Amino acid sequence: METGSLNSESLNRIVGMSVRGGTGKKQGGVAGKVEPFVSQNEHNPRELRSWAKRTGFVSDYSGEAGTSGSAKFEAFERKGGGSSPKIEIDPVVGRTRRNEIETESRGGAPRAENGAVLDERGRKEERKVGLNGNANNGVVNREGNGHGASAVAPVNEEKEGEEGNGDVKVNVFPAEEEHRDGGWQGPLGLKCGLKENPGIVPLIYYGLQHYLSLAGSLVLIPLVMVPVMGGTDKDTASVISTILFLSGITTILHSYFGTRLPLVQGSSFVYLAPALVIINAQEYRNLTGHKFRHIMRELQGAIIVGSIFQSILGFSGLMSVLLRLINPIVVAPTVAAVGLAFFSYGFPQAGTCPEITIPQIALVLIFTLYLRGISIFGRHLFRIYAVPLSLTIIWIYASFLTAGGAYNYKGCNPNIPSSNILLDACRKHAYTMQHCRTDVSNALATAAWVRIPYPLQWGIPVFHFRTSIIMVIVALVASVDSVGTYRATSLQVNSRPPTPGVVSRGIALEGFCSILAGLWGSGTGSTTLTENIHTIDITKVASRKVVVVGAAFLILFSFIGKVGALLASIPQALAASVLCFMWALTAALGLSNLRYSQSTSFRNITIVGVSLFLGMSIPAYFQQYQAESSLILPSYLVPYAAASSGPFRSGIKQLDFAINALMSLNMVVTLLVSFLLDNTVPGRQEERGVFVWSRAEDISTDPSLLSEYSLPKKVARCCCCFNFKCLGV
Repeated sequence: METGSLNSESLNRIVGMSVRGGTGKKQGGVAGKVEPFVSQNEHNPRELRSWAKRTGFVSDYSGEAGTSGSAKFEAFERKGGGSSPKIEIDPVVGRTRRNEIETESRGGAPRAENGAVLDERGRKEERKVGLNGNANNGVVNREGNGHGASAVAPVNEEKEGEEGNGDVKVNVFPAEEEHRDGGWQGPLGLKCGLKENPGIVPLIYYGLQHYLSLAGSLVLIPLVMVPVMGGTDKDTASVISTILFLSGITTILHSYFGTRLPLVQGSSFVYLAPALVIINAQEYRNLTGHKFRHIMRELQGAIIVGSIFQSILGFSGLMSVLLRLINPIVVAPTVAAVGLAFFSYGFPQAGTCPEITIPQIALVLIFTLYLRGISIFGRHLFRIYAVPLSLTIIWIYASFLTAGGAYNYKGCNPNIPSSNILLDACRKHAYTMQHCRTDVSNALATAAWVRIPYPLQWGIPVFHFRTSIIMVIVALVASVDSVGTYRATSLQVNSRPPTPGVVSRGIALEGFCSILAGLWGSGTGSTTLTENIHTIDITKVASRKVVVVGAAFLILFSFIGKVGALLASIPQALAASVLCFMWALTAALGLSNLRYSQSTSFRNITIVGVSLFLGMSIPAYFQQYQAESSLILPSYLVPYAAASSGPFRSGIKQLDFAINALMSLNMVVTLLVSFLLDNTVPGRQEERGVFVWSRAEDISTDPSLLSEYSLPKKVARCCCCFNFKCLGV
């Protein structure tokens, strides 16, 4: 080690290996000699500070002048009378394994039954070495600090009168408490852990709270799709009710038979862009009679085929193999591209009514950023209910504008905006009236009080090769998105990362749930919502039972037709302004996966930058071939019409449509580029941030973790009979 600097490799040896002072022997296959940091009179303290800034090293510095973590560690070894600890840390999550902290006493000191060294008075001596493995606390972060460097917190010097021989207690997660049975409790910041049951009333409250925070993702997609498909307000209400029903059913299935993490399933933005591409196909542009049903049946058939592929990917175990190639450098830009893909739709649609959309965007940002720390009755209401609260306030404000005549124009009938096209004086106001007024929709008047969604409610699905190929690739993108969400959520609830078999099981079940979405006709597939990460972070509720209770309420609300009708009455411009925030949040959550890799690595930032740029630029090239559609479609829909007139020409119309459509999708191009570069450009595992998944034998030997991921007993026995070991059974 050079004088006046710290070697990151020496720091990395401390975590996940045995440290035995002065022996120089290998324990567990790794040498554990720790060299001290030696300061000089001419040493510039900024050198160490700059090294820490570059690598993300955060030391639990004691504040004592002239001491460092390495020096204190060496002092601890000297005071230990030759006794040095054997520290074994779980390589997956950085926790110490139960009953695996051992100490050897060279002087032959007596030991207690648990192996602790007894002092002269027969009392057990314990000292603490602050090895903090929590990524949030920033000291040792084998997977989450993004720099691949581990750090050792300094050891508090022993008080006078304490004996030197003794065990070392390793406090890896100071924000957590260990159960008596050897399991681990969730972070103290969580109000409700994964397996906790807070009681009937809290379950209902937390369940409704959980889904209200996800309201923007659950109900706003039909407000974008159905009007473009030529559907009526009643059709929009029916699709919203169907999505609520399917979200409840699929969430319950995933909670019991999927990964068993507290994840909400629903219509994802991943499927929205491909759906818009299919909706804007040339043969549907001039269709008048039953246009909505024709397009919905086409979407249903494509979703079913793509979902079957996703199920095969999971049930066959191929997903476990693919996991070796899916890492943060692939997940981050791909998920970010899902949100960034709608920049041409967001504000161009919201800008129709700036008097209500700009206040909406400003208010949701004020709630989420400026007022996030304000607590009312012990609840961070602004942070948790930012989207539904701001939407309600601006919706009421828009109603006052409508009632006050802000959107009344001379000679124009506000009740029938479509008829205003016939009058030259009203033509320029028709679009504004249709998208801004709160009394345009007749969904509340036409919807029934009770309506139960049922399979094939729009007719028999239609299957075509071109649309099926599109959805097969989109199902692969959705799987990559879900892998990142599984990983992040498992660390949020302080569980081990799932095994590859559990991930395969989750992907397989997502495919099955998307088949249900295709049969019922929601217009999109069902997948794990990326916003789950944000929801758990702001609500601090990660209980599986809370998610299930909330899903039951969704099913109940889906049977009440007026609920879907009320949500369908949201003005389209107002919905677009909320989606601007939701899409931006999706992009940010995608990029947050970079924290699992070395985010300052030139290799990584180059791959991410090139992937995002090409993921936006290549589709723009394909989207410029719009000669036939530029005069027919609104400007915000033109980018989704490239499939019918793109530059790829092979002579096979079905193949031409599929290739032009896929290359016009930002997330698909970004996935292809990042996947290729990350798996071909050389790089260390720590640099790439390779996901470390749990092993099946690790989970099977830990009772607390076994209950987190294992299937219900009867289902597990049934799967064992069919030898589904690839599903983590």
